[in-house]
Amino acid sequence: MNIARTHVPHLAIRPWLPAVLTLLVLAAAVALSIDSLSAILPPSLWWQALWSPDTHDIQQIIVHDSWLPRLVVGWLSGAILGLAGTVFQQVLRNPLAEPMTLGVSAGAQLALTVATLWAPALLGGAGQWVALGGALITAVIVLGLSWRSGLAPVTVAVAGLVVTLYCGSIGVALQLFYAPYLQSLFIWGGGSLIQQDWSNVTTLASRLAIGSGIALLLLRPMTLFGLDDANARSLGLSLRRMRLVALALAVVLSAAVVSAVGVIGFVGLAAPALAQMAGARRLLQRLLIAPLCGALILWLTDQAVQQLSGAMGDLIPTGAATALFGAPLLLMLLARMHRATRLPAGSEDIARSHAVPFASLRRRFFGIALLMLVVSALALDFGHGPHGWHFSSLDELSRVAIWRVPRAAAAIAAGAMLAVAGTLMQRVTGNPLASPEVLGVSAGAALGLIALAIGANDAGHIERIAASAAGALTALLAILWFSQRSRFAPDRVLLAGIAIGALFQAVVAVAIASGGERAAMLLQWLAGSTYTITPIDATLALVLCVVLCALTPLCNHWLQILPLGEASARALGVSTRGARFALLCLIALLTAAATLVVGPLSFVGLTAPHFARLLGARRPLQQVLLAAPIGAVTIVTADWLGRALLMPRELPAGLVATLIGAPYLMWLLGRRR
Repeated sequence: MNIARTHVPHLAIRPWLPAVLTLLVLAAAVALSIDSLSAILPPSLWWQALWSPDTHDIQQIIVHDSWLPRLVVGWLSGAILGLAGTVFQQVLRNPLAEPMTLGVSAGAQLALTVATLWAPALLGGAGQWVALGGALITAVIVLGLSWRSGLAPVTVAVAGLVVTLYCGSIGVALQLFYAPYLQSLFIWGGGSLIQQDWSNVTTLASRLAIGSGIALLLLRPMTLFGLDDANARSLGLSLRRMRLVALALAVVLSAAVVSAVGVIGFVGLAAPALAQMAGARRLLQRLLIAPLCGALILWLTDQAVQQLSGAMGDLIPTGAATALFGAPLLLMLLARMHRATRLPAGSEDIARSHAVPFASLRRRFFGIALLMLVVSALALDFGHGPHGWHFSSLDELSRVAIWRVPRAAAAIAAGAMLAVAGTLMQRVTGNPLASPEVLGVSAGAALGLIALAIGANDAGHIERIAASAAGALTALLAILWFSQRSRFAPDRVLLAGIAIGALFQAVVAVAIASGGERAAMLLQWLAGSTYTITPIDATLALVLCVVLCALTPLCNHWLQILPLGEASARALGVSTRGARFALLCLIALLTAAATLVVGPLSFVGLTAPHFARLLGARRPLQQVLLAAPIGAVTIVTADWLGRALLMPRELPAGLVATLIGAPYLMWLLGRRR
């Protein structure tokens, strides 16, 4: 067996296409760099400015101490993220793993947010150390939660995502309450490459050199990570120890970039994928080519940003715009790629799963359903008013039910639909990191909302729903088009969804980084809000929930067979193309219906399937039956608490769902062996 190729998908592509695209991107980056440098300084003075600038010429000082360090920092940051992303994907055996999987960016941003609000003196000379400390602490928490499982890839990845969502929710809550004091973090959160000296160049260059050397020393054990755990142990690999070393390397590399320039998204995920598409099948090849891809993506992005926002590019953060240039490149390669037939990551475990006794499942289902009814009754009748917590009288209830009932009904429907969509997504792709948002439908809805906000500031509720629906439909059609040539193979669907979602989210991130009322409105909607729910919205949500969820049992046969792989499914008479197309459409409809009503509630779609599995659901229909009420009770509880706890202020349901659900899931993960 060729160990180096065990988990890399066969992504056939014309051999000349990657080389042509690379030359075109390189030529564009060089041309833009020359143009931006010409705008600052005449060509006759370039050599002097680069090596021995005249201290009396401010333009030469700008080139030497700002423009050139920025260029080099972009190269180094992209290369480091490409290297870290390759290590993460190899160790965790997951194409969705990336440098921010272990909560590095979320921890750094939360640490800076807390320091800005309550310890601003630390930011004067130790801002980078604050960000680095927050990133490392978060990573340590993730590794601690997954330690008892032997740092199993699935547990590490899920723990990382949960901690990331938790830290991110705390940060967003603080931004909603203290937005005027955190304007500078909008730019930092978007990833800004602006430099004033060469200190970051020195730091990042040393990290890249040391990290590359360690990665090459770990080449053999990381290659063995491509095998399953039993085979890796039989070859003498100490899984826990070597995973810890490799993950620590990737975390330190990622944290170095985050602390130096902020959050640079998409590069760490796209660079390894582009390296594989370019023909890098062996791990050593990917370790060498992925950093080059990352450096090239970030170089092109930063030079384009400088062209769009002035000579020094200080209006648009580069990190937020990275996907605007990286995603089309990834999509262009995907459109030329032949079908891929590998078994989805993690599907082996799903295929071997065994069901729990039906009686036990039934008791748990009715227990969760009863809890949902109790919480719904409390949400309608028990609240916090001027005289404290109290049950509403009949007269008071008749006055407040007109807005409490629609919110509770919409929360129940949205939670159930996202939970079912998340379960189907993870089953279809065989990937525990997959969530409804991976399809890019939520990002498309957000993009539609932004387009409406730019074109009509006074748009009404119906117009906002229509714009969000148009954006969601656009994202779905694009994903289906890019995936149809591969018969909707899971890895192609994931890559297409990530690329399109990242492209749309880049526009959202740029809008948020601009600050102002538009940024606050988007943050509130992205956090998952039921503020504007009307009785018509609630009724529509409940009808869509009942209809779409009722279609799910009809797909049970497909959900049981598809994880077995392409050959097995065909042998059992299942048309993989038609089955995956139908399931993807159902997932998209569930996600879009929930998103249009209450916004993207990331936590529920990602974690409700894991809650169901931790409670014993193994077969597809069992998992759906448990995940749906879990999602419903999570969102209705979150909406009730978000409305009542801080009266007269409110927290979006999506934030509260993460804040109350993530600690419990972290506790379950920490106890699991």
